[in-house]
Amino acid sequence: MTKMKLLVTISVAALVAAAAARTQLSAFSLAQDPGVRGGGAGAGGPLTGLTTGELAYFQAGQDQFTEVEGLSVGLGPRFNLDSCGGCHSQPATGGTSPAVNPQVAAATLNGALNTVPSFVRPDGPIREARFRYRLDGSGLDGGVHALFVISGRDDGDANARGCGIRQENFDALMFVPFANVRNIIFRIPTPVFGAGLIEQIPDTAIRANAQAHAAQKLALGIGGRAHVFNFNGNDGTIARFGWKAQNKSLLLFAGEAYNVEMGITNEIFQTERDETPGCQPVTQPNNITGTDGSNLPVAISDIEKFAFFMRFLAPPQPSPDTPGGAASIARGRGLFTTVGCALCHTPTLHTGTTTVGALNRQPAHLFSDLLLHHMGPGLADGINQGQAQGDEFRTAPLWGLGQRLFFLHDGRTANVVAAIMAHSSVTAYQPLFVIGSEANAVVARFRALPPSEQQDVVNFLRSL
Repeated sequence: MTKMKLLVTISVAALVAAAAARTQLSAFSLAQDPGVRGGGAGAGGPLTGLTTGELAYFQAGQDQFTEVEGLSVGLGPRFNLDSCGGCHSQPATGGTSPAVNPQVAAATLNGALNTVPSFVRPDGPIREARFRYRLDGSGLDGGVHALFVISGRDDGDANARGCGIRQENFDALMFVPFANVRNIIFRIPTPVFGAGLIEQIPDTAIRANAQAHAAQKLALGIGGRAHVFNFNGNDGTIARFGWKAQNKSLLLFAGEAYNVEMGITNEIFQTERDETPGCQPVTQPNNITGTDGSNLPVAISDIEKFAFFMRFLAPPQPSPDTPGGAASIARGRGLFTTVGCALCHTPTLHTGTTTVGALNRQPAHLFSDLLLHHMGPGLADGINQGQAQGDEFRTAPLWGLGQRLFFLHDGRTANVVAAIMAHSSVTAYQPLFVIGSEANAVVARFRALPPSEQQDVVNFLRSL
């Protein structure tokens, strides 16, 4: 099969799957998403039981996490946003994309010479862009292409008026020029609530859970595998952070985001992604631990502060009775297990032994097995990361779902029911995606429920 035919096959199958999902939503489900749960955030604070010293590190990390970065600390040359907290702010710091997209204002802040791509909308979600294929037709790309550049920007204490790089013309590059196939895919921010608990779940617990309920999983077509890639290739332990479980630790997760999303070099990524002369207002690496300083935790590097903040950030608290009442939520929790959702969205895993008392042998009610699963052509993004293939994604933790605004890896929907239906994807002949979604049978079971029971499941999800 030629390259052009291959790309067209992928595109057509994806469109067919998307249309099928829309049909399923209208034809099989009468449940209604009650929308974002009201009331307090129930998230954003520190873990219970932290020591005084640990709380100081949490606070220092939170302060840095919410700080807006400028040229004087190394922002750019290419970036997606200027603050961790800008991306992770719904319903509180550490969450996910907010209702008002800060990327729109950041594009032209202080004279920066950017235009806002059409897919970056004021009402969200915040988006990162990746290219499936290299524009010259030489093969797969997969990398993040930063939305904005610092050219022309003047922050007062530093400027990039001598920087001549241009942002990519994303609207013109939306499709592969030689085949008219969708080339740009999107990712939205993942919440980091309870991330320290996730970091401390032993590999043995993840593997044991993967082997549990084997007969049920086999009958429903559910597989799943741990992602053992973590960039250096030597460790062999299970990675667990990111949409494709591509990062092993919170420090690595923080270092990569600082470099890729804000263009700020650090102790893990010490060189710029774009080394164009005249576009480096600050020497590299931009931010590292002050080895001559003794004022801890202030002296440690930003990425260490980010990691401590995420590590000590408490998980979100569910509502016992909203929406729909306690009885509906209880029924929904039971049905969530009965139809098979809990086979991938494991309600609880446990941390192992650790030196941090607040994380030591604790339950993590994350509703995820942290494994990669094939989601079929409807959700496939065609991006390989490590060993994760183009239609594989980590089971997204569901804690905090009740207050999220956008769903799925690309934020394509704000409706929980639509997100459930999108998990079903028809099996189609595709050279890159050889099977359909592992969730097909489970979604079929959900569709077969009476409307009132479907609503109970949705109410339960929005209670989390």
